[in-house]
This record gives sequence, C-alpha cells and structure tokens, in this order.
Amino acid sequence: MSNINQKSVSSKRLFVNQNAQMCVIIIKQKGEVMPREIAKTSSKINPHGLGIVWLDTFEVTYHKSKEYQLLLTNRPFIAHFRYATIGVVSKANTHPFRCGKNVDELLMQNGTVKGYGSAKMTDSEDLAIRLGRVPRQLWKQSLEKFDSRFVTINTRTRTFQMYNKNLWTKHDGIWYSKTNVLEHNLVATYGTLKKGESNHHYVKSAKYIGRGVTSAKYPLVINGLPYLYKEDGVGHNVEVDVFKVSNSRLARMDALEGHPRWYKREKVDILVNDKTLSCWVYFMTDPRPKQSILHDKFSRKDKRVVRHHYSFEEFVAENQTEMFVDSKEDESPYCTNCFHDLEYDGFSHFHCNGCDSWYTEMEVKASV
Repeated sequence: MSNINQKSVSSKRLFVNQNAQMCVIIIKQKGEVMPREIAKTSSKINPHGLGIVWLDTFEVTYHKSKEYQLLLTNRPFIAHFRYATIGVVSKANTHPFRCGKNVDELLMQNGTVKGYGSAKMTDSEDLAIRLGRVPRQLWKQSLEKFDSRFVTINTRTRTFQMYNKNLWTKHDGIWYSKTNVLEHNLVATYGTLKKGESNHHYVKSAKYIGRGVTSAKYPLVINGLPYLYKEDGVGHNVEVDVFKVSNSRLARMDALEGHPRWYKREKVDILVNDKTLSCWVYFMTDPRPKQSILHDKFSRKDKRVVRHHYSFEEFVAENQTEMFVDSKEDESPYCTNCFHDLEYDGFSHFHCNGCDSWYTEMEVKASV
C-alpha cells in the first residue's frame, strides 16, 4: 500500500478553513513557560482530553483537559487538546495514537478527515492505523494531501516531524496548530459591546481584562448609538471595558463595526487599574456634528437621545458590496450569536465552542 486511501475532504473546504479545525496541537521546545491564559483557553475550547509527549524524556502521558496546569513548565513538550467530533470522549481517544504496528511511531492530528473513524473510534486513530501500513518515506506525501495539521513522533529516535507547516502559527517561540487559542489583541469597547450592553454577547466568552478609561480625552457623542471621535484632548476620559481577543474574533469585530469605512480601528493608551495598556479602539470616520453634547461614558439610559446619524445597518445596506468583497471560499464560518468560529463535526453539522450553538450545513451555506 503506497498511499493512504484519500477520502473526499475538499468539498468541505468552502466552509472550514485553518482556524475552524477541531483540537489544537502545541509544540514548545525552549525553556520558557507557556502563558497560563493560552493553556487555559486551549483547555476551555477543547475539553475532551489532553495528551502530552514530554520532549526531554519522550514519555507519553494522558490527562483531562482541565489539567492544563501541567503545561505551565519549562519542560519541552508536544501537547494535544482534543475537541471530539468523531469517536466517543475517552482516554482511548486522546492523542497521540500508535501508527499501526510501529510501536515507536505516534501521530497527532488537528482537524477532521471525513470518512475515517466510527462511533467509538476517532478518525485520527483510524488514520494512524492506516499510516502504519505506508512506507515511512511516503508519510509526508500521504499526510499533506489532507487539510489538517499533523505531528509524528518517534519515541525511539527521540525525534518528531510537523506536516502542513504553512498552516501552523509560531508565537513567542511556540508553535500552535490554530490561532483561536491566541487571544493576544487588546480591544477597548465604549459602546454596545460593554458588559451589560446589548451587543456584549459578541465578546462575552473573550477574556475580560477590566474597566478603565482612555488615557487621553476624546469626544464621545451619543445619538441613539455611541460615536467616539479621534480628537485628542477634546471631551472626557471615556469609560471603556477591555477584552483580550483572538485574531479571528478581532476580524469579526471589524465586520460588526464596519472597519475601516464606518468606524476605524486605532491603538490608543487605556488606563486600567493604574496600568497603561495599548488597546484597539474603534473611532467614527465621519466628522463630529457641531454643537454636540460630549459624554464620558455610554449606558443603556443614553439610548433615549435622538440620533442624527443613520444606523450601521443602513450603512451596511448601502455599502455591503464594497465592505464584504472577500471570496466566500476564504471565509471561515462563524456563529451569528457570539462570532466564534464554527467547527465541522464530520456529520453535516457545525458547532460553536463559544455559546454551544449548533448549525446545519444549509444554515452555514446561507451565512457565508
């Protein structure tokens, strides 16, 4: 057998890109300690098992995802947090898996290969078993035909190999098989995304840093909706809520705010608990109305004020051709409730890790 029997996975690429793959693999070789926040996020959105290959001894250990504290060490490791899509949740289905009869060769996968696995067995173990029948020199050729990330580990020679490396992300010296665990963008929200406001659900599952104010004074105008203008030294130190979000969530927020046409995202200093943080803030692009009342914060009671601008929805209706010109084939499906990426379960449904919503394939087609 010179190659793995390739099942059809390309038909799903319209809906699932690299940030919508299940699970996450983390490779840390240096002595630094991985940030607790990243480990905790990995555990939270991939709650179905943690497998670790310790690269100083090449010992393999299996744990519950909530035991992520084990990774807060200077020991080098390859870790796999599982999000179950095919196969039951069990220790037996926790990565890595032995490659057929090759007792020293192991496989980890981030992704789903349609047509592999069963109700009990994960698709990754099924793939590992088949890989064991393929000559070692053909593994790269075989694995890189799939739209997934892989790592093979040889515990005898104490080596490992990454596949589809162009789909991985290196952050602070550590490799991640997908980026939704890297919540490293600070965003300061002053309007409906604040805690307790109408659109807070879009960032509810993101890490909340705290409440603060802008370091500089800016004019905040409330005409039904809040509008902040980039006029340094005018107005007040505006109250904000600061969140740490992933690249994918930031992209969803850009779409929500109409960046850079309706609001434009810029970095400014924010004071939170006596600390100065550099955060993204969405500023209005239109000129500020003359003789407008300037506020220091926005809250629900301010929505009684008569507005002078048309709504964001009206703006989108007029400009949607220019605003959303990206090819649908390059878009990741996302939850319309909380803006998290959706993940394909292998059986014609998509799941949101943020709010636990489920979508049919037809609903996803209609949304992208």
